[in-house]
Order: sequence, then C-alpha cells, then structure tokens
Amino acid sequence: MPVIEGTTRLKEASGEYDFAVDGGAISTITLRSAGGAASLGGNIPNGSVILEGYIEVDTAVTSGGAATIGINSEAAGDLLAPITVAGAPWSTTGRKSNIPASTGVTTVKTTAARNLAITVAAFALTAGKFRVVVFYR
Repeated sequence: MPVIEGTTRLKEASGEYDFAVDGGAISTITLRSAGGAASLGGNIPNGSVILEGYIEVDTAVTSGGAATIGINSEAAGDLLAPITVAGAPWSTTGRKSNIPASTGVTTVKTTAARNLAITVAAFALTAGKFRVVVFYR
C-alpha cells in the first residue's frame, strides 16, 4: 500500500450536497467541501482505505419520480448502493449509515486520489441537503 505522507492516524473526508447550490440533474455530482467552500469535498489520497462513515441528511431529498442516489468514491455505489429517494436514508432527516463498516469486505481502497460524489439516476432531484463523512487510513 502506498504511504500517505505525514501520518498514519485515522483521517476524515467530507462533502456536501445542497439542491439550491448543486442542482439535481441526472448525473454524477462531485460533492463540495462540507465547510461551504467552493472546493471539491473529500480529497482522499491514492492508496487510502475507507473504513467507515455516515450520511447526515439536513433536508429530505425529493424528486419528480423514482430518482435514485448512490454514493461513490472509488466506484459507483461503493459507499452506498443506489437507493430510491422515497425511502431511507434519503426521505427523512438525521444521521444514517453507509456501506463501509470497518470490516475487511466493506472497506474501499482507492487506486487514485478521489473525491466523494453522488450518482443521481432515473429522475432529477427537486430538493435536498446532506453531508457525507468518511474515515480512512
């Protein structure tokens, strides 16, 4: 595994989606830094292993139909498989789990520097705001 310069301790990456800022078109949307900055969120170095994380839904996500959202880092849906916005975790506010759960089979290893992103499919989104937070080594 490549060495991540500077430290071996657990690190955090986060990104934010806000319909009012990012729109909701059917596409892959790179999440912004959760602090509100215009820079891309969650710059995760090459060779990192994403161990766990969560989603914090501030405003429930809605669409004009059965839209799905998946959360990506290394590959489509590797942090959360595409799920319709009419159900959990998108339809209610609060903190929700994602796929990596600090077990070998659920961790995600990056093969290049990556940013957190979502993939919107089937229908465009019409509202919603949430943050994705992951912890990696």
